[in-house]
Amino acid sequence: MDEQALLGLNPNADSDFRQRALAYFEQLKISPDAWQVCAEALAQRTYSDDHIKFFCFQVLEHQVKYKYSELTTVQQQLIRETLVSWLQAQMLNPQPEKTFIRNKAAQVFALLFVTEYLTKWPKFFFDILSVVDLNPRGVDLYLRILMAIDSELVDRDVVHTSEEARRNTLIKDTMREQCIPNLVESWYQILQNYQYTNSEVTCQCLEVVGAYVSWIDLSLIANDRFINMLLGHMSIEVLREEACDCLFEIVNKGMDPVDKMKLVESLCQVLQSAGFFSIDREEDVDFLARFSKLVNGMGQSLIVSWTKLIKNGDIKNAQEALQAIETKVALMLQLLIHEDDDISSNIIGFCYDYLHILKQLTVLSDQQKANVEAIMLAVMKKLTYDEEYNFENEGEDEAMFVEYRKQLKLLLDRLAQVSPELLLASVRRVFSSTLQNWQTTRFMEVEVAIRLLYMLAEALPVSHGAHFSGDVSKASALQDMMRTLVTSGVSSYQHTSVTLEFFETVVRYEKFFTVEPQHIPCVLMAFLDHRGLRHSSAKVRSRTAYLFSRFVKSLNKQMNPFIEDILNRIQDLLELSPPENGYQSLLSSDDQLFIYETAGVLIVNSEYPAERKQALMRNLLTPLMEKFKILLEKLMLAQDEERQASLADCLNHAVGFASRTSKAFSNKQTVKQCGCSEVYLDCLQTFLPALSCPLQKDILRSGVRTFLHRMIICLEEEVLPFIPSASEHMLKDCEAKDLQEFIPLINQITAKFKIQVSPFLQQMFMPLLHAIFEVLLRPAEENDQSAALEKQMLRRSYFAFLQTVTGSGMSEVIANQGGKDGPVGFADFVYKHIVPACFLAPLKQTFDLADAQTVLALSECAVTLKTIHLKRGPECVQYLQQEYLPSLQVAPEIIQEFCQALQQPDAKVFKNYLKVFFQRAKP
Repeated sequence: MDEQALLGLNPNADSDFRQRALAYFEQLKISPDAWQVCAEALAQRTYSDDHIKFFCFQVLEHQVKYKYSELTTVQQQLIRETLVSWLQAQMLNPQPEKTFIRNKAAQVFALLFVTEYLTKWPKFFFDILSVVDLNPRGVDLYLRILMAIDSELVDRDVVHTSEEARRNTLIKDTMREQCIPNLVESWYQILQNYQYTNSEVTCQCLEVVGAYVSWIDLSLIANDRFINMLLGHMSIEVLREEACDCLFEIVNKGMDPVDKMKLVESLCQVLQSAGFFSIDREEDVDFLARFSKLVNGMGQSLIVSWTKLIKNGDIKNAQEALQAIETKVALMLQLLIHEDDDISSNIIGFCYDYLHILKQLTVLSDQQKANVEAIMLAVMKKLTYDEEYNFENEGEDEAMFVEYRKQLKLLLDRLAQVSPELLLASVRRVFSSTLQNWQTTRFMEVEVAIRLLYMLAEALPVSHGAHFSGDVSKASALQDMMRTLVTSGVSSYQHTSVTLEFFETVVRYEKFFTVEPQHIPCVLMAFLDHRGLRHSSAKVRSRTAYLFSRFVKSLNKQMNPFIEDILNRIQDLLELSPPENGYQSLLSSDDQLFIYETAGVLIVNSEYPAERKQALMRNLLTPLMEKFKILLEKLMLAQDEERQASLADCLNHAVGFASRTSKAFSNKQTVKQCGCSEVYLDCLQTFLPALSCPLQKDILRSGVRTFLHRMIICLEEEVLPFIPSASEHMLKDCEAKDLQEFIPLINQITAKFKIQVSPFLQQMFMPLLHAIFEVLLRPAEENDQSAALEKQMLRRSYFAFLQTVTGSGMSEVIANQGGKDGPVGFADFVYKHIVPACFLAPLKQTFDLADAQTVLALSECAVTLKTIHLKRGPECVQYLQQEYLPSLQVAPEIIQEFCQALQQPDAKVFKNYLKVFFQRAKP
């Protein structure tokens, strides 16, 4: 071996050595006999360095995985012997190998097993067991090999080919017949031998039993001697978590519903009499989390049994199953309400499915009603934040709680399906009592009270948010709670979570304000002052900006009396933040977009006459235009690249804000009707010069392009005079991405204005094509994937452009590029490339004539051939008759038939004929 290269395997080696080691590994993988050197090194224990041993196993692994079939029988025998002798050596080693080496060795054994077990090595397990016997080191390796084999055969995360899947099924069948009982016996012996003396090996063995139980005969494990031993392990601290998981796998095994019920019930009796159901006495939360998962498994298994029995009409046993489920509810509730969220989270599945059963029953008993109420109270309690939750810097723990809350929300929704009245009454009770004394209540309780009201909107769904009409008792309950929310003063609570929940809820129930509009002013003030857009927390300000725009949009009819006041109050929030003097504005530019949109919505939807709307819109946009001109001049003079970038950003924001105000217009309230065309044309004239700025082209072009897209919609033909010069600038010094983003703009203009823009298209067609092909033909690095992808996307955009031009009825734009007959050589191109394309795809084996999508493609082929015939006449028929169809070995009489069908005036005749033609042509 190359000893120098091997030095690079050490994690602390410098990068040159590491590179050399990697190159050496690649070299050994390709070499036909290098694996033998590695096999010998392992068998004779040539190296003591762990990284070199691992490396040798990696080379062997590659050989077994990818090149095994190329080896001779003798060489294959050598690999088997190497592994067995390495295993024997482990029994005598003074020190066990590092875990990562043992795991890699187990992987190689497993790969060899799946390759050889059915053919050359049927006694695999007997050979391994005869080497390891009950030696703890040997047992450790034996169990690791079993886990590696299970993951090769059964692991759902590993993608197998259909061939491998068939082989794996055959291996499992053969193992069940030949060796599973012996393996199960070996596990029992290992557990019995080591349960008190070697917890590591015992836990490993329990893991193996849990893994294999899903696909072996359950009676081998679910019997008195095994179950009693496992229950014994439940009382041994170092084993009980693994024993719990093992029992969970046994309970989860698919089986006959009555047998499953008996198994679960017998397990429960033993666990209960051993005191495991007394949750409050248990302090080990890690164990309780596993135990909760086990109870969840037992509960869900019983529910599956109940469902199957009901379906089969076995009412007697179904009744028993339901009884068994009911007796677990008290335990389920104890786990659900546990202060540790992992323990609670693990039982939610059972809880959810139990509610699903109750939903199906016509009448609930008093006990079941009490259970529903208990679950409801538990959910309300568990939704509450704890003291440790860090709102300013949310990390992994916080993310886990947010996920847990989502699970609880699903439970709440399910509770609403079982008993909507009870849910509404419970929430109302908690909400009212909390908000009565919010000043003296802890933030988490106030937050959860408002949160529950918020969650009701989805738990008790209605169409279009009509919560305040229809069912009177529900509507009045929600109306009372909303009135309390907005009049209690809770919006002043000094905690971000409460503030945010207040605004979220107000926006979710915006229809309340159409019923009681008198509350709008106080909520608007909350949005606009230190509680909302001027809050000390940036997170609250940001979210409020978005919610404020939603609130104003949804209540635009009620906003008229407040418009001027709101516009005055948000004036300072509309300022464009200059990149100099370290000025920190209250809102980020993304948040400001919402404020601009809100201002636009207020002006456009107001009841003011057009002149007033125009004046207000001019007040809104003029500061942006003035700032834009100044900043553009500064950018032209800026030397420092960082300063250039920050100026360009600021210019881009200005354009973005102006774009965003235009989102307020609609078909009913157009720019023209509001008298605002002139203001936006002024904006266009202000922004377009940025296209000729040589600095920071990407960012400036992208902003102006977006603005043009908006103006095409808003200003319609008034925008057309600006398009030619804008296009000219955007086609200068283009990259693939620029073109890709420019083409949709041209497509939008073409599709919208069609024949109106024909002269413009005629003029810019060739410049655009030259720009596209210049980029496509640029040489790129061989493995530069992003460049290849950009070119691919550009090609796609190019085809979309051609499709838009022809689809807008302007094919003559293309035709006129080269005189009467189209571009020079076009006819030749039609016969050499387009005609063959119409035949080659349908003739492929993969072209399924029964598939709807394919039939669509076939009809496009028919239209194309028909169009060529229409344009080229007899010349086209002659080419098909004398050159092309004979080259496909089509019989003369069929050629004749084909050409006759093509010449029929009715296009449908040819379309139908073409399908028949290809059906016959296929072997």
